[in-house]
Parts: sequence; C-alpha cells; structure tokens
Amino acid sequence: MSTPLNRRVFLRTTAIAGGTTAFTGALWHQAFADPAQPGAGPYGPPLAADANGLQLPKGFTGRVVARSLQRVPGTRHTWHPAPDGGACFGDGDGWVYVSNSEVPLVGGASAVRFGADGTVTSAYRILNGTTLNCAGGATPWGTWLSCEEHDLGLVYETDPLGAKSARSHPAMGRFKHEAAACDPERKVVYLTEDQSDGCFYRFRPKTWGELSEGTLEVLLGTGTGPVRWAQVPNPRLWTTPTRNQVSGAMRFDGGEGCFYASGICYFTTKGDNRVWSYDAAAERLDLAYDDDLVTEGEPPLTGVDNITGASSGDLFVAEDGGNMEINLITPDGTVTPFLRLLGHDESEITGPAFSPDGSRLYFSSQRGKSGFVAGTDGYTYEVTGPFRH
Repeated sequence: MSTPLNRRVFLRTTAIAGGTTAFTGALWHQAFADPAQPGAGPYGPPLAADANGLQLPKGFTGRVVARSLQRVPGTRHTWHPAPDGGACFGDGDGWVYVSNSEVPLVGGASAVRFGADGTVTSAYRILNGTTLNCAGGATPWGTWLSCEEHDLGLVYETDPLGAKSARSHPAMGRFKHEAAACDPERKVVYLTEDQSDGCFYRFRPKTWGELSEGTLEVLLGTGTGPVRWAQVPNPRLWTTPTRNQVSGAMRFDGGEGCFYASGICYFTTKGDNRVWSYDAAAERLDLAYDDDLVTEGEPPLTGVDNITGASSGDLFVAEDGGNMEINLITPDGTVTPFLRLLGHDESEITGPAFSPDGSRLYFSSQRGKSGFVAGTDGYTYEVTGPFRH
C-alpha cells in the first residue's frame, strides 16, 4: 500500500493530467475543486504557548476547566477519565458543558455547570454504567445523545441538567457508534460508525422528539455525487452487522465527528482524513476537505476527528494526533490552524463545543501529557475570545 504522501502526489498528478483513476469527468472536477485549501484564517496564526501549553490567536485566552480523576475546581465532583465528545446547553443565565468518558464498563458522561460570568457552579454525572462512550450529539429539545463505541453499542439519551434518568434507544441501532447530529428540517438523526468499512446512517423517529421508535436507514452510493437511503432490516438484534445488511451501502474509512447546520450534515472519516458534506435537500455527497487533494504544501489538518461549527458558518475540526490542533474550515473554503496544544503529543483533541452565546469554545485532551491509554491524565479546556458570528 502506498504511503499517504505518495497517494497525495499520485492524486494531484492524475488530476493535472486528466487521469480517471479515482474519479471521472465532472465528478472528479467537483471533488477536486470544492475541498478546502490552506490559507490565512480570519483570526491569524496561533501565537506562543501560554502556561497551559495552548497556542491561541491574538485576543484569545484559555484555561483548564477540569482534569481527569481530580475534583472539578469549586465542586466536590471528580472529573472522569478519557474525556471525549461534548456539547453545550443553555441553563438560565448560564450554561452546561457535557462530556463523555471513553473507558470500558464505567464510561458514561458528566457535566459542568457555569454561571452567567463563566464561573463553575457545579459538576455531576448524567450517565453511568455504560462503556466506551465516545462522541454523540445534542438534540433540539435539549438532551445529549451519548454514543457507545463497540460492536453492540447503543445510543443513550441523557439530561444535561441531571434531573432525568438516561434512556437507551436500541431502535437507533446496535453498532460501533461514534457521533450523532439532528436535522430538524427533515426530522432525522444522522449517525457515524467507527469501522474501517463503516457506514453513514440516519434514524427517522416515529415522532420527532421521541427516539424510542423509528426506522434506521443506511446511505447508498459509490462516492461523491447523488446518493440515496435504504432501510436497515434488523438494527436492534442481528447476526449480520448493520453495515452488512444492505447491498450497496457506501463504505467510510472510520466515521468520526458529525455536525448539522443549514441543510448540510458534515462528518469526518479518520482513515482517509476527509470531511464530507451531505446536502440533505439535494441528497448529494461532496468533500469539504481531503488531505490528499491539498494542492500546495502539506495539509494543515490531519487525524480528523470531532467536529463542530460556529454561527458564522466556520467549522472547527479537532485532530486525533496530527500536531494536536483544532483547524478551522471557513465558508469560503480555507482550512487553517486555529489553536495548537503543546506537550500532549500522545493524546487527541476531543469534544469541541461552543457556549450558547458563541463566545467560549470547550474541548478536551483525552490522554493529556502522559498519553496513558486509560485517559487518567485527561484535560478539559475553555477558550474565550472574539469568535466571529
């Protein structure tokens, strides 16, 4: 197998020569022309690292909110190991940041509550007794979908405020779940699968706002361009995995983050360093970013993982490895580093999410400075600054 660099050079060469190995005709033009290219970002480059190892653009500041196996400052709650996917929810004048724990058997999820001025007021568990809770997604009705990443994994719906008990939703399928994103226009939930031959799914609930019943569908297609959906026959109990139940299901190399905005569902695949864009109205799949289609210099974004977006239309993509950055993809198709974390070389950045007013960005370093696989050295951060709206 060729190295990623050799494959990138090969793809560039065939594009320039009019080759048809990867794509043909208009399909190749679409894939080659549209993916984001490196350029200057709206905030400028990351500057020298602060005391926490954060390199941030001018005007931005950062702080550590919590550390794994230590009490969250100002509370009696001990923060979980291996912090992963996360999201923010409004809570009166303040807000709540929820975070999964990607460890076996005791994974679950926790939350930190902030007051109107950003002060931590409490921290608590919202999900217990689950395993390898990786990413997930927020719902329009104010709950957090926490996804288990194993072959029989479930989606759990949790209350960010900690008042209601969590519920599992087997109708959303038992597979190696990664992330979820809600589409309120079509009243569906998109789901990624972290397998090297995984699929992209959507769940159509019988009643919007209630996820206990509905239909799981899988995306069918052969690449960028028009796609369609087909029902998965046995999403709950199976002898054949969900990804192998429908002929023609499109394969994705390690599904990761998922984010929906303005008719487009963006999702990432780590095996080929791609950010996909699914146009829900047109039922069309395209590439927002592909490191093999960067035409000048080395790709700034590698190890694509969790993804979120700002009200400005900017996408923020976290790296699993790479050089521990969160990269920005702007609406005009520029990809550029936004922040970088030094001294966490064996970790990954997880759980990027904005506060409800868009002024603060939260994320974690899952394995911290030690890189220990159990995630006992995880860090959760907050970055504050002049994010554009």
